[in-house]
Amino acid sequence: MSNENNREPSSSALDPHRRNLLKAAGAMAAVLAMSRMYPAHAKQATPSTGGSSSSKPGDLPKRRLGELEVSAIGFGCMNLAGIYLPAAPRAEAVKVLRAAYDEGVTFFDTAQLYGPYTSEQQVGEAVRSFREKVVIATKFGYEIDPTMKTFPKLNSRPEHIRRTVDESLRRLQTDVIDLLYQHRVDPTVPIEDVAGTVADLIREGKVKHFGLSEAGAATIRRAHAVQAVTSVTNEYSVWTRDPEHEVLPICEELGIGFSPWSPLGPGFLTGAIKPGGALPETDARVAFKFERFTPENIKANYPIVELLRRVGERHHATTAQTALAWLLTSKPFIVPIPGTTKIDHLKENVRAANVRLSPEDMRSIEDVVAANGVHGLRFPPEILALSDTGAVLGTSSVSGHGKTPLPTAEMKTRAGAALRKP
Repeated sequence: MSNENNREPSSSALDPHRRNLLKAAGAMAAVLAMSRMYPAHAKQATPSTGGSSSSKPGDLPKRRLGELEVSAIGFGCMNLAGIYLPAAPRAEAVKVLRAAYDEGVTFFDTAQLYGPYTSEQQVGEAVRSFREKVVIATKFGYEIDPTMKTFPKLNSRPEHIRRTVDESLRRLQTDVIDLLYQHRVDPTVPIEDVAGTVADLIREGKVKHFGLSEAGAATIRRAHAVQAVTSVTNEYSVWTRDPEHEVLPICEELGIGFSPWSPLGPGFLTGAIKPGGALPETDARVAFKFERFTPENIKANYPIVELLRRVGERHHATTAQTALAWLLTSKPFIVPIPGTTKIDHLKENVRAANVRLSPEDMRSIEDVVAANGVHGLRFPPEILALSDTGAVLGTSSVSGHGKTPLPTAEMKTRAGAALRKP
């Protein structure tokens, strides 16, 4: 989900795996380039810090991602930087983020890629006056061309991680990152090298905790053997069940938290997108042919939304709140990170923490999803190709080692030394 500074050779000269990776990179570059169509966030003057929230946050239950205590519902910051729709102006983004804190949110999930860079700047500005009271998660793993005109390229080489972490610290206006995720598994770099580099950053005081995004079980286990993985963030929701077959079980086994992104899938599970309606052609879900957002699949999948509405009515909850409550009820180590650009939607989301679904509610949701099925892939195939083996439905890393190469003998020695360091 980003881009590179140097173009790759012609795809005809590449092996099939590399061609698929390039296709995925190009597609993701195009999706992210949508935000460049909108000038809302470009070259804005930094707003004043008026309206700063420094009071005690609202009452929101806490959960643990590994050893890290956070609010039971976090805030996904991507949408404020402009992905599906125009980016929020900086002042408005800061206002929304501070409102999240006022509502009790203490977990903010951003990334170098969002904007790119815009989201980290928004978060750094917003939480500056209460930095010690919140947990910031950000992500590395791409070479980023700020113009979004060249192909994205995965890059988790140790020297790249170090350089981009220093840049993130400056944008976030902080001296330590609470939770540092690898944004996508790099198939050219052993995960042991990645985990070892983050372990070094933890010892240096620049990072507190390590996480993985869109990783499968084999990669998670290998990384955890070098540096404890605190959290995994993969897509998961009522209509996206990819993590259930191997990722959630490994998280439960190893005591790792799970923070699902796109918990409202992306926006469909709120009930706002209805059969017969039309998303604008500039909406990334339409422009780049997300299968679940064709008119036919919106209609075919809508019974899931109708069920969430009916279940929610029994609890005086909205459709979106019911979808989030389903996640919270599923596992005690799950912390969803819904994102929004609107304060009223933010308030609606955090109140999902008060919705208690019964075993009967959970069964009825499972029954309808199983009977109806989910129509369409969650992303185009070329974007799904960026996810690790085992992170996508229909793939498995059982008895394998995931997408990253196995470490050489030298790397194993270095990883062992890292484990032995105090």
